[in-house]
Amino acid sequence: MSDKAIDAAIELNAKTQNDAEFICCDIYSLPDHLNKKFDVVYTSYGTIGWLPDLYKWAAVINCYLKPGGRFIMAEFHPVVWMFDEQFSAIKYSYFNTGVIIENENGTYADRDANIQQDYVMWNHGLSEVLGSLLEVGLVLKSFREFDYSPYNCFLETKEYEQGKFRIKHLENRIPMVYSLLVMK
Repeated sequence: MSDKAIDAAIELNAKTQNDAEFICCDIYSLPDHLNKKFDVVYTSYGTIGWLPDLYKWAAVINCYLKPGGRFIMAEFHPVVWMFDEQFSAIKYSYFNTGVIIENENGTYADRDANIQQDYVMWNHGLSEVLGSLLEVGLVLKSFREFDYSPYNCFLETKEYEQGKFRIKHLENRIPMVYSLLVMK
């Protein structure tokens, strides 16, 4: 999937006459492929659940930030990943106790896709996320939690405002996403 996404990005980059650079590699090996510093590093929803070691992840972020640089993150809340798919029971620990392996029909992007696959993920609690970033010397500037998801990507959701989705039977009783800003 990543190789295909990179190919599409290269094609779009050429069509729009931009000069972006695209790298496809394991995030932990990025220092072997890129030697630059940035004012802003950003990661979005659904990223860290695929990573087993957030301390290595935080070190990579720190490696690429210029002094005074900002790391911005928006991510699904770890409470969401505790539940089964119907949000009817707690299935997993809030705390990262190791790998989670599940079998899925379809994909998170297309539930009706004619694909059956195992996928591997980890649930990282907020103390693990924040602790890894602080341990590498980054400074927390902002942290917020939200009781909705901007994406209709879970079962049993209802849109209660335009672009804001909650689990029907849980309403606003659980955090669904969080955002943070740290600086170097």
